[in-house]
Amino acid sequence: MNKIDRRRPESETDATVNAARLGTRLRLARQTRGMTLKTLAAAAKCSESLLSKIENGKASPSLPMLHRLVEVLDTNIGWMFEQVDDDEAIVFRAGARPLIALDALRRGEGISLERIIPYSPGHLLQCNIHHIEAEGSSEGPIQHAGEEVGYVLAGRIELIVDGKSHALATGDAFVFRSELPHHYRNIGKERASIFWVNTPATF
Repeated sequence: MNKIDRRRPESETDATVNAARLGTRLRLARQTRGMTLKTLAAAAKCSESLLSKIENGKASPSLPMLHRLVEVLDTNIGWMFEQVDDDEAIVFRAGARPLIALDALRRGEGISLERIIPYSPGHLLQCNIHHIEAEGSSEGPIQHAGEEVGYVLAGRIELIVDGKSHALATGDAFVFRSELPHHYRNIGKERASIFWVNTPATF
């Protein structure tokens, strides 16, 4: 079996670009829906000052907060971060796929997503490789509509779904309804990678 491509996490420049893009799109989505900062902050259960910093690219939201924001705004995380891809694109070459960290402030926890299917309004599925460094963990638990399936490409992880813990190793797979609260962490001493598919697109 081929070795996993151990790509470097996004640089500080990439993180700054992602934060700026997120802020711009968050503001656009909010204004398009005629919402004030105060209204959106209240609906997403966050402070108005933090939301303002996020819109100005000076802060990054946690994953649970980002889920709440896109739910209130009736959009998804993929649109927040990426340029819309060509609907005709079929092949995405190794080394050319986007690698993003959802929250630049949490890069020390070692979570990054490698896009297998770049975000596009035409896709029903969403697919990423979740790379989790040693001692890394997702923030959560989170809940949202949909269904998820995953396959552990490398390493060992603990998957917690609806309060139940599952220890998984290379070659193990899982499936669950996204409405169930879920999160995960790396329980090994090396980087873990999970091929993760869900529908509808939420990231």
